[in-house]
Amino acid sequence: MPTMPKSVIWVRTDTGGADHALVDDRRGLNARGVAVAATPLPYTCQYELTTDEDWTAVRLTVTTEGAGWLRTVRMERALGRWRVSTAEQGDLDRALRAVGQRPVGLPGTEEPGRLDAALDVDLGAAPLFNTLPIRRLKLAGRPPGEEHRITVAWVRVPGLEVLAAEQIYTTAGPDRVGYRSGSFATELTVDPDGYVTHYPGLAERG
Repeated sequence: MPTMPKSVIWVRTDTGGADHALVDDRRGLNARGVAVAATPLPYTCQYELTTDEDWTAVRLTVTTEGAGWLRTVRMERALGRWRVSTAEQGDLDRALRAVGQRPVGLPGTEEPGRLDAALDVDLGAAPLFNTLPIRRLKLAGRPPGEEHRITVAWVRVPGLEVLAAEQIYTTAGPDRVGYRSGSFATELTVDPDGYVTHYPGLAERG
């Protein structure tokens, strides 16, 4: 396993937790990360991400694990289509009900064809993944007001369901990018390399 030249850490502001990513962004992005969240259900999330040189996502593996359960989803894009496979141990839905949360059903997707338009992947509660469209669309430093509507393969945590989701990125200044998904909207602060430094209500760079 190759070493990575950069280390990026985010501290969660919505719950106790953190996200540590090791990245190599010299030719696209290769990244490995570990995230921990304390509430409402404690879990650990490990991910490995690969893009091509244009920052288009080509491969993602995610494993989430908590007391009495473990889930994995593997995604790979080839010839314009996503292939999605999953594995599961234990009973996540039982763990969720025990802390008063709704069950989430099975990991992965039953309709992988709906992901075909997605050039980006987005892992829930992981600020690293906002960097993919920011870099792929070259948003950093662009004049304010440019709007880009994209489809992403959104991986929800901790259940690892994979959904096609529409997101909108809007340039807002030299270090700011607007982000919208459904009814949710916020403004991200980013560094010169496009990595999030402040995600309101979710995380701050450590």
